[in-house]
Parts: sequence; C-alpha cells; structure tokens
Amino acid sequence: MRRAVAGVLVVAVAAVATACHRPAPGPTPSPTPTGPRAPADVVDLAAVDPTVHTDIRYASAHNFVGRPIDGYPEPLCLLTRRAADALHRVQTAALAQGRSLKVYDCYRPQRAVNEFVAWAKLPREQQMKGEFYPDLPKDRLFADGYIGAPTAHSRASTLDLTLVPVPTPAQPDYTPGEPLRPCTAPAGRRFADDSVDMGTGFDCFDPRAHTADARITGAARTNRELLKRLMTAQGFENYPREWWHYRYVDEPYPDTWFDFPVARSSLR
Repeated sequence: MRRAVAGVLVVAVAAVATACHRPAPGPTPSPTPTGPRAPADVVDLAAVDPTVHTDIRYASAHNFVGRPIDGYPEPLCLLTRRAADALHRVQTAALAQGRSLKVYDCYRPQRAVNEFVAWAKLPREQQMKGEFYPDLPKDRLFADGYIGAPTAHSRASTLDLTLVPVPTPAQPDYTPGEPLRPCTAPAGRRFADDSVDMGTGFDCFDPRAHTADARITGAARTNRELLKRLMTAQGFENYPREWWHYRYVDEPYPDTWFDFPVARSSLR
C-alpha cells in the first residue's frame, strides 16, 4: 500500500486505515516525502501544553492489534502547531470545569496504517477481540465500516482523546496476556482507564461508540457532549462514529499523508 520511489511516498486511495475507521470526504492523497523529518510546524504537544495527559496506545501492546505498532518508537502526541495551539485552548477550558484532556493517538504515520492493513488480512490474529470488538467478527470490520482509508491522522491535525477527572486517579498498567474486558461493558467492568465514563472504551468497534448512540445515557452522554462542546468551540470536528475522534478543521495539510515516525528525532 506504500512504496518509495525516488524519495517519494505514494499512498494508494484503496489503502486501508483504522481507528478513525472511515475517512472523512476529501481529496486523493498526494505524494508525500518519505524522509524521517516532519514539517517545521509539527510539534510535540507536551512542549505546547504539558498538562494534557497522554496514553499513546499504539506505542504499547494495549491496542486492538496487541503489540506496539510500526512507526511509534516513542509514546508522543505530535500535531501541527495550529492544532496543538487549539488543543491548548481546549485544555484551558476543560480545566476550568474540573476536567483534563487525555490523548490516545495524534499523528499516525502511514507505515502504521500499512501494519493495520496487514493485520486485517490475518484472520487468526484475534488475541484482542475480547476487548476491542467483542460482538463483531473480525471479517466484518471492513464491511461494517470500522476500517476505512485513508486516515486523517496521517495529516497531523487529527487526534483521539477523552476527558479525565482532576485530580486524576492512577491508572493500572496493562499487562499483555491479562484477562480482557469488553469495551462495551459498564464502566466499572471495562479496563480501568482513568477516563470519565464515555459509555465504551477507546477504539471500541461497536455502534455504541457512535457519539450520539441513543443507548448511551446519563453521565456518559453528558461527558461525550462536554468533550464535543469543548472541542467544537476551538475549531475541531467530531467523527460521528467515534466519540474520541476529532479533526482540526483548519488543518494546514489537508491533501498530504505523512510517514515520519512518532519520535522526537522527527521534529525540526
């Protein structure tokens, strides 16, 4: 799905991405440099706002594949400066309401998308099914729209996030091989994420993860609506099939999909 030709990355429209599973309507991906460096306006979110919590799942084994993903040598949130500054304003507003932001994923390199493509073609690799898609056969992930192409994350102005209480409780570490808990279970029976109740876990391949799903009521609906209100006020747009997914509308690279690794060495 990706090949380097004279230093140029060609991203096929038919490539399959995931976790922000269907693409927002947009232009065909353009050729993108394959070099190890990001554009000068891509920054580490921690340098812009160190108060935002991070739980970069694709740099760990706690994700729907079950291993660290190619392109994530460091657990960083990289974003364009424009998106990072806007997120700082969201965090200021959230803190005023006794909440803090926590990010699960930010910029995602194309090589990670390629790994998701390869994983999706291996029907026997389902070790994380019990948590992330407990009620869905893996071979339905494409047909039901939970996997699509390309992903806006590779444009460096899209992120996945939640809200956590302030003060924030400790979150237990995930241990590979531990018993899985369905992402659709009630809050006290899901993985002990320090997030406020959002109705499902992160990266939950289930209709209950749709932002406005009618089955999500009470505190979970209130929390989803608060996150959406805070993000929308600063120029972010929610993807309706995933309560955690937001794209900065005024993104500086709407036609470009990058492939530099998620690492400090990628920054200028």
